[in-house]
Amino acid sequence: MKSLVSIVMVVTAAISGSGQPARWQLQQSGSTAAQNPTVAKPVPKPDDDCGCEVKTPSDALAVVNGVKISPKEVDDSIKKQIDDLQKQVIQARKHELDLEINTRLLEAEARKRGISSSTLLEREVVSKVKQATEEEALAFYQQNKQALQQDFKDLKDGIINYLTNQRQQAEADKLANSFRSSYPVKILVDSPTPPAKAEDGARVFAIVNGENITSAKIEEDLLPLIFNVQMEIYKLRKSSLDVKINDALLEKEAQNRKVTTRALLDAEIGGKIKKVTEADARDFYEKNKDKIQGDYAQYKDKIINYLGQLEEQKAESAFAEQLRKSAKIEIYLKEPVAPVLSIATDDRPTRGKPDAPVTIIEFTDYQCPSCGALHPIIEQLVGEYGERLRLVIRDFPLDRHENAFKAAEAAEAAREQGKYWEYINILFHNQNALGVDKLKEYATQIGLDRSKFDAGLDSGKFADSVKRDLNDGNRLGIDSTPTVFINGRKFTGEKTHDNLKAAIDSLLKDSDKKTD
Repeated sequence: MKSLVSIVMVVTAAISGSGQPARWQLQQSGSTAAQNPTVAKPVPKPDDDCGCEVKTPSDALAVVNGVKISPKEVDDSIKKQIDDLQKQVIQARKHELDLEINTRLLEAEARKRGISSSTLLEREVVSKVKQATEEEALAFYQQNKQALQQDFKDLKDGIINYLTNQRQQAEADKLANSFRSSYPVKILVDSPTPPAKAEDGARVFAIVNGENITSAKIEEDLLPLIFNVQMEIYKLRKSSLDVKINDALLEKEAQNRKVTTRALLDAEIGGKIKKVTEADARDFYEKNKDKIQGDYAQYKDKIINYLGQLEEQKAESAFAEQLRKSAKIEIYLKEPVAPVLSIATDDRPTRGKPDAPVTIIEFTDYQCPSCGALHPIIEQLVGEYGERLRLVIRDFPLDRHENAFKAAEAAEAAREQGKYWEYINILFHNQNALGVDKLKEYATQIGLDRSKFDAGLDSGKFADSVKRDLNDGNRLGIDSTPTVFINGRKFTGEKTHDNLKAAIDSLLKDSDKKTD
């Protein structure tokens, strides 16, 4: 489940959970250089173009009873938020080029030494960087306490990993930069720009040791981020558009009744707003006290006021929905379509035939309640579709779940003995008991060779496999679990049985048409 406190993602999103800089670990082999590179030329697009906007209607995002709502009306109140999101992509494009250059340098040096990139990083970076201490984590927490809004004990491990990874990334950059005098590096642009047309993907932004880094490569790596930004912008616009539609309907109804909108709302919802009791406030506090720094008495009035606002909004929305039923509304704002991403499935737990027309790839965390809730749904779908559906599981243990990483290692240890699926069933049924002793006890329950299982778990034999999944997940822009991809597209709907089934059925229908 995604953290409710968005600012915490500033810390957690940067954490690979692997103890190694995630970007480097991904690149295990050099990219193929173009034989006849197209040198990067200026593209007639402004420097602040993110290359991430979805095309929207220029004249109207909606028409309500014949009245247009323009994109400008919708965007006026959210312009800064949209600008900030677009700047993320602009900055990421520059950063991605630097990362790609450094990655190629590290790969070249690793080949020269006859070792893998990950081994080079282990020797020259990981082994030389000291892990951040609890005292350093506490100092970071104190500096950012107001934004983090959670107790230190809940964030400690994540902050330590974050600070350690920051140091490792800086050391990896330093190492890569030290190789620039040993290998030819030619940077052809001051700042990479998005392609204006398809052929612009062939532009070469840099040449490292004879290998071209093209615009297409940078854009491919940015696909997950760009889609996430597009979704965030869509949600902002959808929310703003809904407000505009509701306001238009309220104003029209008020005009018809010859009253003000406030008088209309008072008349229609005044007696329908649920009164918030102290018991409601106490219940809210108990459910969220791990995120509230202070006792109940200190926050009681604020909580009651907040819950009261929610009840008022709920009543207003219900009335607006009632008005919508009798109105003619056309909405032209469309949700962005997720790109098809290339996701490795080799040497991962798999059920189903390799050539099944539909493949579900789930990134999961065995300590995540939402993952536990999804597991029986996925199992049901696998049973319903048989050989027409392939399921691949990949690990993404979140840092805030202290036992999740070791549980993922244990699942790999069980897979080594051919009982992965039996073992993870136990993990999902015992999410509050995933300490090492319990993990070993569960191995006994399904008849595993305990000496082999224990040795593998205690030695960290399977840690690299989990790290690989984490690194790939970070590359794909994953920040919460469970994250599901169906035939390479991120599934963005609510993960219910019916929603997933509808997506699978649609793909199977398309597949059947192609084979007819």
